[in-house]
Amino acid sequence: MKIAYHFSRIVFGAWFLYSGVAHFLIPGWQPMGSHPAAIDFTQALIDSGLFTWIKLIEVVLGATMLANRFMPLTIVAMTPINIVICHWNFVLDPGVVEYTFGILTILFNAVLAWMWRGYFWQLFTFKGQADYSLSPGGNLRTQSETVH
Repeated sequence: MKIAYHFSRIVFGAWFLYSGVAHFLIPGWQPMGSHPAAIDFTQALIDSGLFTWIKLIEVVLGATMLANRFMPLTIVAMTPINIVICHWNFVLDPGVVEYTFGILTILFNAVLAWMWRGYFWQLFTFKGQADYSLSPGGNLRTQSETVH
């Protein structure tokens, strides 16, 4: 699994970094799709200015993946972007190449998330205790400490 992890991290990180950097260095590079819904959606992102923010986030996430740093945060941050990428590939602009990219997106996400799964279980805390201190690190409590 270590090989699958590093392969996924490097390929996905390079993919994100390239996709983000290309937006800033190659004007008009962004594939718009071939179906009207995909073209309209992508154009709306570009026209609203949101696309530039997405590409900036892709650059940061690509760099953190390639550096193998901040991985739990990287995985959480890239998930909404990847949901949109999958929707674009499977729904807005379906085709063989698009399905392939959509499947690879899910596969790479799954491999990366699985390797860091221990960091995510705390996110499923149904009822916990807020930390009202001003300490930057907070005061994480174990499950036994939060049960009354």
